[in-house]
Amino acid sequence: MRIALYDDGCLGVVQGGRVFDASAALEALPKRAKPWLATRGDWLIANLVALKPAIEGALPGAASKPVGEAKFLSPVQQPSKIIGVPVNYHEHVAEAEADVQTFSDRFRGSIEQQGFFLKAVSALVGPSEGITLRFPDRRNDHEMELGVVMGRTVSNIGVEEALSAVAGYAIALDMVVRGPEDRSLRKSGDSYAVLGPWLVTADEIENAEALDFSLHVNGELRQASNTKNMIMKLAEQIAYASRFYTLYPGDIIMTGTCEGVGPVKPGDIITCRIENIADMSVTIHPTYAEAAST
Repeated sequence: MRIALYDDGCLGVVQGGRVFDASAALEALPKRAKPWLATRGDWLIANLVALKPAIEGALPGAASKPVGEAKFLSPVQQPSKIIGVPVNYHEHVAEAEADVQTFSDRFRGSIEQQGFFLKAVSALVGPSEGITLRFPDRRNDHEMELGVVMGRTVSNIGVEEALSAVAGYAIALDMVVRGPEDRSLRKSGDSYAVLGPWLVTADEIENAEALDFSLHVNGELRQASNTKNMIMKLAEQIAYASRFYTLYPGDIIMTGTCEGVGPVKPGDIITCRIENIADMSVTIHPTYAEAAST
């Protein structure tokens, strides 16, 4: 199933190039007993399996529109954290180390030596919202990745069980502004974590570690690889992350980017594709400084 949130927050199912409004199924979503208390994780994702019959039941006769006419939000709205996996493709490791303008020795070493990093939850947007560059005078780069969305709460989960805790997969754009600051800070600007255009449930993906993916900017191919080329595999990523913190439903793991990382500017259109998931276009909007002056 391809689950989407679109337009003004409608719950949708994508089938045959159209998105069907399944919002009626939300009536079956369990009510939170004390909604004023913080809930760790995304409530919709946490209840997605239980909600599936209601979603399927809402589809006959549901209103629909072509996917090209829908404004897609992030399919996850309330993750407790967005986890980033650094240097997870060999070619990108070489590319990063060769860029003397942006590479720092503190990022040298294996993934286990560096550890994962976190992006601010406030950075999360859907593809239709686009990206607004935070620092127009600095280099802002695209990093395309497979996004893994957790489906249940786990801590210290083993590698053998890890993939059973995945709700689904989506396209992820891990944007970064280059500079001397800590990596998590430079990757956490508003709109610097794009997820979408929808969530493909894990049962729809036979092997998430054998997916071709590519990124174009204004039609120019920048990035292309296959998830089989990851250094740290998906189950290992989940298990490793869960050693340090509990993973909750809706938590997002951005699983690392391949070579071809490059800068973008206002007006650029980034087009991403992951095999068996989706095609996704994202516009780079005028910078904050430019927007404020108009």
